[in-house]
Amino acid sequence: MAAREMVIVVFDGVKLLDVAGPAEVFAEANRFGARYRLRIASPDGRDVTTSIGTPFAVTDRLADVESADTVLVAGGDNLTARAIDPALVDAVREVPPRTGRLASICTGAFILATAGLLDGRRATTHWRHVTLLAHAFPQIGVEPDAIFVRDGDVYTSAGVTAGIDLALALVEQDHGAELVRSVARSLVVYLKRAGGQSQFSALVEADPPQESALRAVTAAIAADPGADHSVKRLAAVAALSTRQLTRLFHTELGTTPARYVEKVRIDTARGALDAGHSVADAAQIAGFGSAETLRRVFVTQLGLSPKAYRDRFRTAQVSPDQPS
Repeated sequence: MAAREMVIVVFDGVKLLDVAGPAEVFAEANRFGARYRLRIASPDGRDVTTSIGTPFAVTDRLADVESADTVLVAGGDNLTARAIDPALVDAVREVPPRTGRLASICTGAFILATAGLLDGRRATTHWRHVTLLAHAFPQIGVEPDAIFVRDGDVYTSAGVTAGIDLALALVEQDHGAELVRSVARSLVVYLKRAGGQSQFSALVEADPPQESALRAVTAAIAADPGADHSVKRLAAVAALSTRQLTRLFHTELGTTPARYVEKVRIDTARGALDAGHSVADAAQIAGFGSAETLRRVFVTQLGLSPKAYRDRFRTAQVSPDQPS
C-alpha cells in the first residue's frame, strides 16, 4: 500500500499546536499499521517562525507539491487581526485540484475563506471567531458549535486542539474504527469528545454600542440574572416598546431578548459551577429555578450535563492527598 501524502501548510506566526497536534496523530497512526507521509509546506518553501517564537522546519514549497491525499491549512493568531498575506492565499487557492481532501485547523478557515474555497459550504472555526467568519463571509454556512465540519471533501475544525479531533476523524475514514481507537488511547485523548465547542466559550461577549438603549438592559440582566427579565420588563428599562426592543436586540446583538437572557444565565451557572457550587445551587444563582431545568438547558445548548461540565472544568490543582 502506497503511503498517504499528508501536507500541513504553515507560515510565519502559525499556531504550533495546530501543526504538532495533527502531525502526532498521523505519526502515531503509523505505529499501528497506517502509512502516512507527512510533509510541511510553506508558500515559498522557507522555514517559518511559530506562534511561540521558535523556528519550524519546512520540507516543501506548496506549489511544488504535485499531489497529496490531504492538505491541512493550519491557523494563527494574526489571521483575524490583519490582512492575510496574498502569497499565502494564492498558494492555497491553487491546492484543490492537487489534493483529495482539503482541511483547515482553527483560524486556518480564514485562509480558505479568503481564497474562496468555502463559498457555498458549511464550515467552522475557533469559537472566538465564528461570528467574524460569518459576518465577513456571508456566503459560508458557519456552524458555531461544531468541533469539526465536513462538507464534501473540505473539512474545517474549531480551535487549536480540535485539529486533533479532525485528524482522528481522517484516520478513521482511512483505516477504520479499530485503528483510530488505538491511536486515541495511545495519545490519551478522547476519540470523540462530548458536546460542542460552546462548552469552552463565553456565550455572551458582544456589548451593544456605547450609546445604545440596550446598554441599560444588558447591565440589568448581568446585575441580576435570576430576576424577571420578560420582554415587557426589559422594554420598560429601555423605555421602548416590546417590538422596538426585539428589533434592537436583533440588529445590535443578533439574537432575541429571551435568548440573550438565557445565555447570560448559562454563563452565570457555569461560573457558579466553576466556583464549586452544586448543580442545584448554580440553578438558583443563575435563575433557572431547578436543577432539572438547568440540566435540560445545558444538554440542549452545550451538549453535556451540568455535572459533566463541573467535572470537566473544575480546578486542575492537585490536592495535598493526591500524588503529583
